[in-house]
This record gives sequence, C-alpha cells and structure tokens, in this order.
Amino acid sequence: MHIIDIIAKKRDGMALSKEEIDFLIHSYTQGHIPDYQMSAFLMATYFQKMNDEEATYLALAMRDSGDSIDLSSIPGIKVDKHSTGGVGDKVTLILGPLLASLGVKFAKMSGRGLGHTGGTIDKLESIPGYQVVLKIEDFIRQVNEIGIAIVGQSGDVAPADKKLYALRDVTATVDVIPLIASSIMSKKLASGADAIVLDVKVGHGAFMKTESEAIKLAELMVSIGRLAGKKMTAILTGMDEPLGHKIGNGLEVFEAIETLHGRGPKDLVDVTVEIGAHLLLDALLETNFDVAKKRLHEALNNGKAYAKFLELVKAQGGDTKAMAKPETLLSKHLIPIFAKANGYVTDINALEIGKAAMRLGAGRETKEDSIYLDVGIDLLKKIGDPVQIGDPIAMLYVRDKGIAEASALVSQAYQIGREQKHLTLIKKTIK
Repeated sequence: MHIIDIIAKKRDGMALSKEEIDFLIHSYTQGHIPDYQMSAFLMATYFQKMNDEEATYLALAMRDSGDSIDLSSIPGIKVDKHSTGGVGDKVTLILGPLLASLGVKFAKMSGRGLGHTGGTIDKLESIPGYQVVLKIEDFIRQVNEIGIAIVGQSGDVAPADKKLYALRDVTATVDVIPLIASSIMSKKLASGADAIVLDVKVGHGAFMKTESEAIKLAELMVSIGRLAGKKMTAILTGMDEPLGHKIGNGLEVFEAIETLHGRGPKDLVDVTVEIGAHLLLDALLETNFDVAKKRLHEALNNGKAYAKFLELVKAQGGDTKAMAKPETLLSKHLIPIFAKANGYVTDINALEIGKAAMRLGAGRETKEDSIYLDVGIDLLKKIGDPVQIGDPIAMLYVRDKGIAEASALVSQAYQIGREQKHLTLIKKTIK
C-alpha cells in the first residue's frame, strides 16, 4: 500500500477502505508519511469530502492510535457528554453531579479551553486544590464509589488526532465536517462511555454558524458513534448569546454552584436538564422523557445534586469550604459596562464576549498561554431584557490585562433595539 495511491484515490472522489485509512493514520502517526503528503491528502478531502463509513473508519483509526479507557469494571451504563464549544458553557459542572445524584455513572475526561471557548478542566482548576489528573485505576475507583469523576484528557488518548489537527490548523483544512466529526468522536470513543449526548452549538458564538452545518455535523457524529456500538443522541442548542450569565473560569464555577442550589438561569438549566433527561433514559434509570426532566429539576432544587458536587470536589482534593463562599473565586476588581440606548437587548454577540473574556486573561490564544482563573464577565442583561440609557448591562471582573479592549468588545457586543426578541434555545434533537 502506498500513500500516493491513497492521495490520488481521494483526489478523484473515491471512497477509501478501512485498510487504507488504517494504513494512512498508522503510518502518519509513526512518522512514515511526511507532512507534505498528509497535507495533500487533507486538501483532497477538503474538496472531495468523506462518506459516513470513511469518517467512522478515520475516527476508529485515530482512537486506536493511543490508549482507550476500559470502564467495564464499573457496573451499569456509563454516560458522557460533549459540547462542540461555546461561551459560558458550564453544563458539565452541573450535569455530572446532577446525574450522579440519581444513580447514573458519569465518567468524564474533559479538555482545556482554547480561543473564545472555555474548558471544563480550567474551570475546575479554579477550585482550590482540585486535582484534574488521576491514575486510571483511581478514576475507575472513584466512579464506582461516588458515581462521578471529571478529569483532564490523558496525553495518550488519540495521539493521531492531535498530530492531524495541528496539521489541519496550518493548512486551512480545519473546516471539513467529516474531519471535525472524526476528531471529536475519536476522543469520545476512546473514553469508554456506553452512551453519549453531543451538544452541538450553533450561532455566531459557535464553530458551526448555521443550522444546516450543525445538523450535518451532528448527524455524522451520531452515525459514527452508532457504527461503533454506542448509544448516541445529539441536540442542537443556540449560541447566539452566551449560555447563562457568567463567562470565565471562577465565575462559571460560581454560577454552577448557584444552579446546583436551584438558583440557576433558565437557559442554563434548560440545556442541562434536556441533556440529562436523554442520558437518564440511556442509563435505563427512567423510561419517560418528561418524568426524567421532572426528576432532574427536583434534584437541582432539593440539594441532592449540590451534595454530589461536594462529594466530587472532596474526592479530587478540592476545598469544599471554598464552595460555601464561591465569591472567593472571583476577582475583587470590577468595571461596569453601561447601556447606550433605551429599548430591549436584541443581540449579544457571543463570539465578541468570548474574545473579551480572553483579553482579560480568562482564555488562551495558544495552548501554552497561562490564564487568570478569577477574571471574566457577568452579563447583567440578556436578549429580551428591557434597558434604559445608563443601566449597567455587564460587569467585568478584571486584573491587570486587556481592560480597555475587553470593555470596548463587550459594549460593542450588545445591540439594543425597540422590538423585544426571544430566542429558541433547543433547536433540534437527532438520534
């Protein structure tokens, strides 16, 4: 088998076999195929695409390039969720304890943030003492004992994907739905869960800007997961404004704690409960979707979910006393942003809000950047809210970085008009 033949076959629009894709990924990971030839293959794929089978073979080959986590020693159905990335998306911090409080086994490996999207692991690291690295045997033991563990992704999971993504990033071949889908699913399939819900964000704060793009990505990822033997669901959720009110690592932990006390913003609760209900059914702990949602709401409001969150924090070395005073996670230096017109908030550009948080130090422009865990933005007004000139619409939590630029970005992100606007948050479910 020769790489030049594979490049030519894809250039001519022909489907590749499993053996050809296995050869391609194994040889590239081992350094036997140079970057210039893999770049040619990626560009051919950019123009000729891949079918569902090819994308599945690619996901499986990248999964098999490194370690896969064996969760078979954990009884029951293990569940996971994945978000394609959004601003203010702290769902995992709430969903995991919420499901575990109802008996679901939630075994999750999460990533760090890059660019305008936040990472779950960065958020958890804003909790004093929280350990995001566990040995696999400790990870499994913890899920067996308390029903939940949330850790950082192992460096040995899907190394082919890391290498391929770095090349895609510099060859303008990132925006290829089969490559995006196989990249995401290679890591999800390696993580060992039996049932996965994908939260596919759509809107100007998401990587998928249009609903048609998001549907294609969601359908392909569901297909890949099913062909690999997993229970799969994808939901399309809006990211035309940030999720919840708070953006930034410590701020999002603060809002997660509020939500676990039954005081969360409606949009954040709605997305969390929607995902949770699908996973409760997948775990065979409920048979009716509406009843599942009711049980999840009850667990948020009666303290069960918060109690499980404290168990998680304690099990991974975090300071549970700090959770009783979550305001300690936030910077003490505040700068308000004021409305410049009368009317209703008609738009909050989530991408610009995410960029503003990054300028303050809450996010990374490169994977090597360090971040401030206590800075960010609190959106005091959301789309549909009435405002008057001079009303505070947002509050910046700052240190010594990017204040002027972030202030301008947040002010420009808000649009105020005369017509009250309402968003559809949960747009579609794909099974």
